[in-house]
Order: sequence, then C-alpha cells, then structure tokens
Amino acid sequence: MDLRYEAFCFADPLFYDEQQEIGAQADDFATALPVPETGWVTAGRGVWRVLHPEGRTLPGQGWKIHVSAGLDNALRVLVQVHEYCVEHRIAYKHLRSVLTLLARNSKYAPRDGSAKLVTIYPVDDNELEQVLEDLSVRLEGEHGAYILSDLRYGNGPLYVRYGGFAEQWVEHDGNRVLAIRKPDGRLVPDKREPKFSVPDWVKIPACLQSSIAARKAGDPDQFPYQVTKSLHFSNGGGVYLADPKAGGDQVVLKEARPYAGLDRARIDAVERLRREHQVLDRLAGVPGVPRVFERFTVWEHHYLAMEYMPGISLGNWLARNYPLTRRGTTDADLAAYAQRAQDIVARVEETIEAIHARGVVFGDLHPLNILIDEDHDDRISLIDFEMAFDVESGDRPALGAPGFRAPADRAGFEIDEYAVAALRLWLFLPLSQLTELAPAKLRGIADFAERRFALPDGYADTAVTVLAPRAASAEPAPAHTELDEQEPDWSLVRKQIAEAILASATPGREDRLFPGDIEQFRVGGACFGVGAAGVLHALDVAGAGRFPEHERWLIESVRRDPPTRPGFYDGSYGIAYVLENFGYRDEATKLLASSARLVEQTTEHALDTGLAGIGLTMLHFATVRQDNEFGRQALSTAVRLGEALETAAPPGNFARAGLLSGWSGPALLFIRLYERTGEPAWLSFADQALTRDLEECVEADDGSLQVRDGAVRTLPYAGIGSAGILLVAEQLARHRPDAVACESLPGLRESCRGEFVIHPGLLYGRCGLALALGMDPDPAQPIREAIDLHLARLAWYAVPFKGGLAFPGNQLLRLSMDVKTGSAGVLLALAALLDGKEALPFLGSTPSPQTTGR
Repeated sequence: MDLRYEAFCFADPLFYDEQQEIGAQADDFATALPVPETGWVTAGRGVWRVLHPEGRTLPGQGWKIHVSAGLDNALRVLVQVHEYCVEHRIAYKHLRSVLTLLARNSKYAPRDGSAKLVTIYPVDDNELEQVLEDLSVRLEGEHGAYILSDLRYGNGPLYVRYGGFAEQWVEHDGNRVLAIRKPDGRLVPDKREPKFSVPDWVKIPACLQSSIAARKAGDPDQFPYQVTKSLHFSNGGGVYLADPKAGGDQVVLKEARPYAGLDRARIDAVERLRREHQVLDRLAGVPGVPRVFERFTVWEHHYLAMEYMPGISLGNWLARNYPLTRRGTTDADLAAYAQRAQDIVARVEETIEAIHARGVVFGDLHPLNILIDEDHDDRISLIDFEMAFDVESGDRPALGAPGFRAPADRAGFEIDEYAVAALRLWLFLPLSQLTELAPAKLRGIADFAERRFALPDGYADTAVTVLAPRAASAEPAPAHTELDEQEPDWSLVRKQIAEAILASATPGREDRLFPGDIEQFRVGGACFGVGAAGVLHALDVAGAGRFPEHERWLIESVRRDPPTRPGFYDGSYGIAYVLENFGYRDEATKLLASSARLVEQTTEHALDTGLAGIGLTMLHFATVRQDNEFGRQALSTAVRLGEALETAAPPGNFARAGLLSGWSGPALLFIRLYERTGEPAWLSFADQALTRDLEECVEADDGSLQVRDGAVRTLPYAGIGSAGILLVAEQLARHRPDAVACESLPGLRESCRGEFVIHPGLLYGRCGLALALGMDPDPAQPIREAIDLHLARLAWYAVPFKGGLAFPGNQLLRLSMDVKTGSAGVLLALAALLDGKEALPFLGSTPSPQTTGR
C-alpha cells in the first residue's frame, strides 16, 4: 500500500489528480488578493499562483521564506502577506485554495512540502531580514503546522530555507532532482527533506542566528524515552519503538504534530491522538488491544506511549502466505490456507466484538492495522485507534483504507462490520480497493474467492450482503464486459480500450492530456511513460489511428514547458522518439538538441531515466534517418555504460533490477548494437549486465527466480522485477544461448506464472508478465496456459468507461490511461501478444503471437 496515492484522490473520483482550483469560488484565494493593473506578472504553476513584480530580477538561489497557516486562518494570513509583498514589490507564490492546502497538509501528503501556504523570494540577505521583521509583526499570534524542512523564525508561522529560486536540475541516485549551484559552478541536489539543513558553503545570515540558537536549545534530557527504531512516518508525525530512560519494557511511541496530518473532517493529528488516548483507556484489558501508558508533550509535539504488540501486519502475512502468487499450488495448499484464513477472520471478529461490548467503534480496520503473531498460534492484535469513537456519538471516521472504509450509509458498529466483511474476501482475493472504484466488481470477486478456495456455501454471500450498496439508486451498473465472455472478441476489446483512452482526453488542460499515474505531477504530462507521448504511441501501434489534435497538444506542451529530463520514459528522448515516428522531424531534432547538455550530465544507466534509453533512441534515429552521427552517439553512450558496468555498485537493500530500473536496459542496448555491428563483444557486455541484475534475484520456494526488494518482498514485474530481466535475456539467448545469464531463463519464466497479480498494467502488473512469457520463441504448454490465464484475468480489472473499457493504475484507486501503469500499456501488451506487434520501443516483436481462448 503506497500511501502517497491517497493525497491524489481528493480532486476526482475516477482519476488521480492534483487538487486544482476546482472547488467552490469561496475556496479560491485569488479572489481576495487583487493585483495592481500594471507592474506585476501573474501565472499559474500547478497548484501555485505566482506573482512577480516587473523589472525585478531574482537570483537563481538564496534564502526563501515560507509561511504556514491552518485552514481556519489561511486566508487571513495570505491577505497580510499579499498586501505586504505588493506594497514592497517582492515576488511570491501562494497555494490557490483551501482545498489545495487541505490536500497538501493531509495525513499522507509528502512531508517535505507540507504546511507551505506561501513562498517569498527576497533578493538578498538584507531584504530577507526586513521581510522577516515586518511580517513577524503582521502575523503575530497566527498559527500553522511546523514546516519540517525549514528553520523557524520567532514563534510565529514564518520559516526559512536556503534553496533554488529558478528551476535547475541535476541527476542524483537515478533521478533528476531540483538543483542549486556551488561556488565552483557545479550543480548539486537542492535537498528537500523533512529536516532542516544548510549547504556547507552557505553562510547563515546574522538575522537567523537567534533562530539557529533557539533550534539548538532544546534539552534532550526532557524526552523521557530513547528511540530505538522508526516504524512509520506520515505527515501527522511518526511511530517509533522506544525504551523508557527510567527503565522498563519497550514501548511504541506515537507522535502528533499540531495543525498537521489533517483528515477529511479537517481534524489534525494532535486531536486524533487525544481521542486515541481516551479510547485506549476505555478499552483497558481487552485482549488484542494495546495498553496505554502516558501522553506527554515535548517542545510542540505530542506523544502517546503504548504497549508494544508483537507480530507482523496482516498485509505482510498475506504477502508471505498467499498461495495464488506461487506456481504449482495444490488443492491441499488451498484448503490449508483457507482454513487458516478463516480462523484469522474469526479471531478478528472476536476482538472487534469485545471492543463493541465497551461501546466503541474501531473505525479503521484494515490489514495494516491488524497484527498477527505467528509464534503464538496466529494471535491477533489491533493497532492505531485514532479513528475509534463512542458508538453513541454519531461520529464517523474521516480517514480509512480504500476497500475497507464503510460508505456514508453505514453508522456505528456497521462501520466495523463492513470492514470485517471486506477482510473476509480480501484474504482470498486481495482486490478490495478495486470495489471502491468499481462497486460492480464485488460479486465477481466474491464468487471467485468462494469457488477457487472451495469455501463453505454462503461464505461469499455473507460478505456481499454486508458490502453491497443499500440504496436502490446506488446499485452498480452491470459488471459484465467483453472480457468476461468465454472467448472474448479481442478486436472489440482493443477497440473499446482505445475508445476509453480517447474519451478521457482533456486537451483544454496544459498539465496533462491523458490521466495517468501520480508521477505525471512530478515529471510532466507529455512524457512517454506516464504522459501523452506514450499514449499516442500506443494508439498508433495498436492500430487505433493517429489523432492530429492530440499530437498538436504534445508539440505545444513541449514548446511551452520544455522537458528538464532527458530520459526515454520520463523526459525528452521518449517524446522525440514519438515525434520522429509521427513525422515531426524538425520538432524531434530541436528537442534532442535542447537536451544535449542534460545528456552530458547524465550518469544514470537505466532505460527509464538514463543512458540506456538515450542510447537506444540514438540508435533508432541512426536507423530511420540513415545518419551515422546518431550511430556514433549511440556507440559513445554504450561505451559510457560499459565503463559504468565495470564499477557498478553491488545490490542494495531495495530492488533496481529489471527493464526500466536495472541493468537489463543497458543489456538491451548492447544486444541492439551487436545486431547493428556484428561485434560479439557487445553480447559479452549484455551477458555481464544481465548477470548484474540476476545478482538481485532470489529463488522462491516454488523454484521461481524473483528480484529481492527489502527483507521480505520479491518482485516479478517488468519495470522492476524478474519479468524485465526475462524480456532481455530471451533476446540474448537468440544470439548466445550459452551465455551465463541464459542459465536463469527457466527460473525467470517460472516467476511470471503466478495466478494472482495485483495490478493489470504492462510495467508493474500482469500484462508485463504475460509479455515476458510471450518472448519465449518456443513456449511449452504450461507457458501458453499461463499467458492465456493472464489474459483471462484481465476481466478482474476492466471498468466500463464512456462506452469503452479502462483499467485502474497503481494501487487500484483510480483509472489510468498511461503506458507504465494503465490502459495504454494493456493495449500495447494485447497488440504484442495477439498480433506480434512491438509492445515497447526497442524490444522487438513477440516471436509467436497467441491465438488465445479460455
């Protein structure tokens, strides 16, 4: 569960989006902030409104001032800042609305950007001092959440941080990040972390010395615990393991920050912590509920010390034990799992009933709040009682996990009963969050769970009775789609997917054309991976046609907002590839030329963001234009990759192996260079690169070979995972079947045969596994059956949309149309598997298109 996605679910019920100025007019701050008719330039930049006085030139970087505020005083604070900045002709930007402020200060919004309502740009240290002095008087007594990345000035809502004013970019840890320039001219990352830091060459102005002293003045002896481990962070605070300094058993400390971590009822973390303390006191002695020891405040942060409950989350337990992710699961395996899962549900119900007997609604039951202690007969504990409430109060939880949070027509104990019913199905088919996006999927999920696990008659009906919408008007539309047919008309399916993609287009927006993953709002809506370039490419490859009005949008977007990244999937090279193929040669040439310096600065190896994608694009241009200069550039890029491979860092704790993120991308470039030059050394480099990715793999208990990610999780996907290695290793085997990496082909293929995959998409889901299996030039019957099963299971996810079919993206909370996570990727996979088309640039066609049935 990636909690970042929740913050992008506020704005639209169907698609991930940033909270724009789409709320009621009363929420639009701009209406209260008149700008002089002359002498000022205003512009929109995403969720920000920028105001800049004409004739004033800002430095590229310096000390910037941030202003924080709560929802209740935001407009009042903003008016004061606006009047002051206009009067003194100082550039600044502000969030557009209260809804935007709520979204950015919500519990699971990014912590490094939280609480910032205003950013002010002083031109030098003298102006910095003057603005701080003047605004501290104007804003005396105002409150706001603490801005974790900054230094607080005084006791009010003013904060400062040294950073970039103008956008500059540099590569760091495989990503392009905002940069600042050192005195020697080199660009380095502009650190945007949830802690205050100053670049080592920057002198702290005299006006901030007292603030620095105040920050250092905190007495560590005031804190009565020694923190030993961080368990979890949110925008509202952290959760830690700690030892009492006075002695005693280990405890869990929960931290709450004032005015931060807002929920949809606009309640902050401190108030939720107070309520949690009250509830835990009331539940004292209930088995499976942690004891509470004390609540205390240190500095401005509030803490609750609770009993440590042993075990792992039920979510992690499922990842370890769910049988349908393994190959070769037997009926006995399914029966044993089913019995254990039903026992777990019974224990959860018993604990919830004991809580209800005290008159309390838990309010936030979901797999991450349930702990299971496998060392003590699967003993169950519940954690995180901040949403719990007295059943007589009439309250409702304002936060909740998708798929487990009850609809508005449930009240009191029914809220927990709804979550338990969802848990009953989730343990057997963990797609509960999909039912929130598409309620009509509920019946199919329940029927599959009951049938596949041979559950007792009525098990599924019991859950559906609780989960189904109650109001007649709330009955979901029929769930049946063409994909549910015994033998789908695949031509019709592809036509419907294309229709849904086109129906989702928003050409009137400048930030994106097609809705996709939340990554759009980091890298832009034009790129290949999550933007318009990839979607238009997919429509063309799949035979859906060309769309000149959308192509114009892509060209205008690049002209208006040139990419600041050179990568194939996240930047200029992927866009140039599509423009070239569409015949916009001049535009493609200009885009490549404008990216030359970015390419020179790039050291990242990956196909997604780095040199592998850049080199493959150059090789493509050399071929289609018959231009040897592009060929020389591709060769030079490959040489850089070969040198980097020789000194590549050993595998880390978290996975990077696979087509997009690992050394499989460079291996693909090496193979293509061999095919162009006939030089066998390139195959040796490809073998070495794939072997490097294979070093990140572990053999699972079913004999499959999967990429290790952390201590517990393994990944089979194409973007990051074993399917991505397989896609390239199959191509190496065509030229050098005795290569070291090709010895792993059987284990890699087995990793793609699991029956359950949580996402449908191409790079991070089921379609990528099917595509990787389809690269086998002579697939055995089990491989063909696995491909057919993957295609059949697409029915789980397909959602009718405006006469077509759409697919949910990552986390299954919203529909996505992009290549990486959504419908465009599904469309490409079907074109490859059924028609032999090239699923992704540079991969080549599948050697044996499927003629699939059921």
